[in-house]
Amino acid sequence: MSMDDKTETACRICGYVDGEAVFDEYGVPKYVICPCCYNESGIGDDNVSQVRELRGYWVASGAQWHDPKFRSADWDLLTQLANIPPEWRCPGVPKGIAIWRVAGSG
Repeated sequence: MSMDDKTETACRICGYVDGEAVFDEYGVPKYVICPCCYNESGIGDDNVSQVRELRGYWVASGAQWHDPKFRSADWDLLTQLANIPPEWRCPGVPKGIAIWRVAGSG
C-alpha cells in the first residue's frame, strides 16, 4: 500500500470491518451500507463533526445492530470502535489512544 493509498475498510461511525473497502484508494466512497450502524459510506461521514454526531446517536441509542445476523457471538462494542481510523475519532486524541464513553459505563 502506498503512502497515498486512502483505502478504508472500517465504518467511520461504528468501526465494523468485513474486509471490503468502504472508501477506495483515492478516498472515494463506495456507498456501502453498514450492517451494524446502517450508515452508508459517503453519506454524512465526510467530516469529523458529522461522524461524531452519528456515532454518538448510534451509541446513545444502544449501539443496536441493523442486521444482527452479521454480529458475532463474541461481539464487543469497544473492540469494534477501536477499528475506526484515528482521523475519524475524537480530535486532539493522540494516535493509538482510543477514548470512548459508552452509555452506562461511568
